[in-house]
This record gives sequence, C-alpha cells and structure tokens, in this order.
Amino acid sequence: MGYSREIYASAEQVLAQRKKDAEEAAQKRKTAFYRRCPDAEKIERIISSTAIAAAKAVLTGKNAKEQLLQLKRSNQRLQQEYAWLLQEAGYAPNYLEPRYGCEECGDTGYVDGRMCGCMKKLLREESYRRLNALTPLSLSTFESFRLEFYSAVPEGEDKKSPRAQMEGVFANCRRYAESFSLAHPSMILQGGTGLGKTHMSLAIANEVIRKGFGVVYCSVNNLITQLEREHFGRDEGDTEKTLLECDLLILDDLGTEFRSSFSVAEIYNIVNTRLMMQKPTIISTNLSFDELQERYSERFASRILGNYARNTFVGRDNRQQNVKWNAKKAEG
Repeated sequence: MGYSREIYASAEQVLAQRKKDAEEAAQKRKTAFYRRCPDAEKIERIISSTAIAAAKAVLTGKNAKEQLLQLKRSNQRLQQEYAWLLQEAGYAPNYLEPRYGCEECGDTGYVDGRMCGCMKKLLREESYRRLNALTPLSLSTFESFRLEFYSAVPEGEDKKSPRAQMEGVFANCRRYAESFSLAHPSMILQGGTGLGKTHMSLAIANEVIRKGFGVVYCSVNNLITQLEREHFGRDEGDTEKTLLECDLLILDDLGTEFRSSFSVAEIYNIVNTRLMMQKPTIISTNLSFDELQERYSERFASRILGNYARNTFVGRDNRQQNVKWNAKKAEG
C-alpha cells in the first residue's frame, strides 16, 4: 500500500498552486517589463511568428532547408536583441522566467516520469499532519508546564521531593527537544496518571516540529484503531510506513489500548523496527517495566529497558490543580 488518494490529491493541489503562483508572478514581471520596453514585446511576437513560418516551410517543401536556416539565424538575432534589452533595463537573464519552488520538476511533482523529492516530502508532511490532526499540539509547551504543582516536601528513602525529581525530568526533556537530532536516543516517560507525561511529550513534539523535523504524535489507542482499519481493508493508506519513516515518533499512553494479538504484534514491530533503523521514539506509559513485560512480552520489555533513556514522573495527580490554574488564568 501507498498513501491514500486524499493525501496524493492534497499534495498535488499544493504543487499545482505553487506552479500557478510562480507562473502568474512571472507574467506580471513580463507585463511590467513590456510596459517599460515595448520593443521587447514586439520582438517576442516576431519570434513567436517564426514558429508558424517554420511549420509552413516544412509543409510546402519548397526550399525548406534554406528557409529554416534563415529563420533560425533571424531567431538567434532577435533573441540576442531581446537579451540586450533585458540587460539594458537592469534585469538578470532569467528575470522573466517562473521561479518554481522546485527547480528539478518545475512544481509538477515528477521528473522524467519519476516522483520528485518535493512530492515525496509533501506526501510525508500531509501524512504527518493528518495523524497529528486530532492532537492538541498547540496546548502544551515547556513554558506552560507547572513544576509548582509537585510537592516540595521530601519523600522516600532518598529524601528527595517530587518537585526536585520533576525538575530533573523537565530539564532532561527540554534539553532533548532543544538539541534534537536524528542521532538522539529513544526515551520512555513512566509514571502514574495525571503527572504530566502527555503534556511533556506534547511539549517535545512542539519544539522538534518547530526545528523542522517530521514528527508523528499519536495515542496508541487511536493508532491501533487506524492500523486495524487499514490492515482489514476498511481504510486506504499506509500509516505503518509513516510511523516507521518519520524523524520522531511519539507514542502516548502505551498500555491503554485494547489488547489483542494484532495490537501486541504491531506495537512490537514499530518499536523494534525503529530501533533497528536507529530512529528515535518516545513512549509515555503508566506501566512499570514488569507490567510492560506481562502485557507485551519479556522481549519487548527488554528492548525498552536496554535501549530507551528513562524518565520517571512522580507526585500526585495534578490535573485538578491544572484546571484551577487555567481557570484562574482565564479570569485574568
């Protein structure tokens, strides 16, 4: 399977609009130039008429070779004169040509019958956009993450407060996003519900997208539903390909999806394949490593434990505090 018809249509529409805009802009430049230099417009009309004359010479057959040679010489002189007028007006030789977004294909999407790199890029971007469409990416940033919601009272054997530990988690995640590269390791965010894992992963997604990388962010539950629909022929597309090829994949809420042999196999395949391809993945989950092993397999948990940087979220469910803080902020 490839991309769905809708994704192809969307990419082709973008390219068609780019091509149209470039050609309309070129025509405006030409109109302005002819207004300033009417002789150039006359020359273009004469050059255009030589094509008709050449066709007539071929059709009549009378001294066709000689006529074509004369037309060629005349055409060359006219083109030289046209170029000189353009130069005299202070313009570069290619000033009147369309400035396409892609010089290789001229914004058609294809070169010699093969799909151009610009078309492939648009298909990927549209695929990412559709997968991210239902995600509130703009609602979560590092700036809006509230460390004050975590207790400053020391807990546990190490006498470290939840806030102190979360300051470390926050710093790790922000550094990961701000310095992101394709060589970055994968990362797992673990902890109970309401501790900010989704907020933090969304903040990472926002920053990495801003840096120009292709990011796919999705809840595992929605992801499995989409993969099932495509696998059993109810939907077109190749979501799995998009998940494997994106620069950064963020899988939110691993463990909340309906468990089946299909879901377990798909999740392992995605995680394992991206590890082999050395592509970074971020997983957020409420499950411990023992629970990951029980739910997915010892092999899966081992891959995560051995290859993912771990960030543990601690504290108490702070969603109510978040709601109150946002309400207070809205009141001004």
